[in-house]
Amino acid sequence: MTCTYTPTVSPSRGVTRRPRQAAGDAWPLSHRPEAAGEARRITQRLLTWWGVPREAADSVLLTVSELVTNAVEHAQPPLNLSLNRDADTCRVHIEVSDGGPADREGDWAASGTPDEHGRGLDIIDHITAAHGEHDRPGHAVHWADVNATA
Repeated sequence: MTCTYTPTVSPSRGVTRRPRQAAGDAWPLSHRPEAAGEARRITQRLLTWWGVPREAADSVLLTVSELVTNAVEHAQPPLNLSLNRDADTCRVHIEVSDGGPADREGDWAASGTPDEHGRGLDIIDHITAAHGEHDRPGHAVHWADVNATA
């Protein structure tokens, strides 16, 4: 299967060029609760640039949001987002890297009751084709592949 993405870029949609990435093909994110919104904005611009259908884009955006939120709440900085598309498999590959497990939970995770947390990975299980992590001392990468077809 080969996917052909037709960029739907126009000045009225607000994307006139591909969003810039930092060195290493990753966008650095602030290690704050606002990082999830920042990551969604970057992702939305890139998905629009690629011409990914809206329903698939919604799944990618939710996955990015969950992975970044988990990193902010449970990991140390630095925090980076990487996005790639594979036209052969019709998938968007997402990677969120962080500085490894934090010594303590983030303020939001520590403030809530157990039933308010822990649904993120269940959501990711349901909307992704695959996901996982690679842990190394002082560094972790959480990844997911999302089908990017209508």
